[in-house]
Amino acid sequence: MIAPLFKGKLCARPAVSDVDFAAVAALQHQCFGAGAVAEGDGFNALSTQILVEDTKAGRVLCCYRLQVLEGGELRRSYASQYYGLAKLEAFEGRMLELGRFCIAPACRDPDVLRLAWAVMTEVVDRLDVQMLFGCSSFAGVESDIYHDSFALLRARHLAPACWSPGIMAPEVFEFAKELQRAPNVAKAWREMPPLLRTYLMMGGWVSDHAVVDRQMNTLHVFTGVEVAVIPEQRKRLLRALV
Repeated sequence: MIAPLFKGKLCARPAVSDVDFAAVAALQHQCFGAGAVAEGDGFNALSTQILVEDTKAGRVLCCYRLQVLEGGELRRSYASQYYGLAKLEAFEGRMLELGRFCIAPACRDPDVLRLAWAVMTEVVDRLDVQMLFGCSSFAGVESDIYHDSFALLRARHLAPACWSPGIMAPEVFEFAKELQRAPNVAKAWREMPPLLRTYLMMGGWVSDHAVVDRQMNTLHVFTGVEVAVIPEQRKRLLRALV
């Protein structure tokens, strides 16, 4: 069982009631559109839904779902619908898939993201998870506005060859092949989704292509981080909240 975490008026905890699940669905709809809340995707039942709420306002500010996978179980993951993960099936440690991560568009409180990651840190430590992964989404399906971000990913953050996901989706943007320009680094970081920025600051990496997901109205990249390479200082900061 995942225990609630508190910081001021914020609380991060598992969703447990119909009211919780309705609030999560409403935030997903706000961030991703109707495609995110279809109950038929099958993965909600396999996952634990986490929310971060403002307890004074009674409002959910962030939510995501977690699914624990043993080595070789990647065909059960949400990401396996869009990426060829044959190489990663050789990873021997326990893995944690993070999905449907969203923050209320008007939320500017950095503690919301910190608490969300603190819950994941507790799960990682308790279950001896060795890799975190998921799909990190850019809003919309037009890649042109994110070329600096994708150029930065190409230059600095591509997956190691031994884990690199293959192409499965019918529509992709192969930015590692198509972009040769040097990025405007400051602009790239501004455009980067908060979840992806956090992955990268922990030593994470991405696929060499982005999936064009028109149902969800997003461009997303497969994102992974091996727990062993996360800087110790960042681990201490996250554990301090736990």
